[in-house]
Amino acid sequence: MATTYDFPSDLLAGQEELHQVRAELSALLKRLPWSVEPLDGFSDDNGWRKVERPASPGWTADEQAEVEKLRQREHELAVFVSTHRYWSELTGPDRVSARSELKHAHEPPPENPDGTQ
Repeated sequence: MATTYDFPSDLLAGQEELHQVRAELSALLKRLPWSVEPLDGFSDDNGWRKVERPASPGWTADEQAEVEKLRQREHELAVFVSTHRYWSELTGPDRVSARSELKHAHEPPPENPDGTQ
């Protein structure tokens, strides 16, 4: 049976917010044009696969600010989680295992074959 870890609430909250910020940033980047600056479209079929991009109007100042804000928050949270005092209580493989478990702590536990959790 896998070891369970008693993560502090602030560490769990930081990891959960990190997941949320990364999801929000990813969704925003998918919505934005492919280029920050306005650029013409292009088509290139000289490489190992064809690459095509439509013309990009670029990002607005508000879009750039939103991306920067999310990236900054992501960085702050990543530093908070990775340098949390809790990690000093663990060593070697236990620290690695705990870090992996923390990344998935927000997910519901998997169901057993008999349908229980």
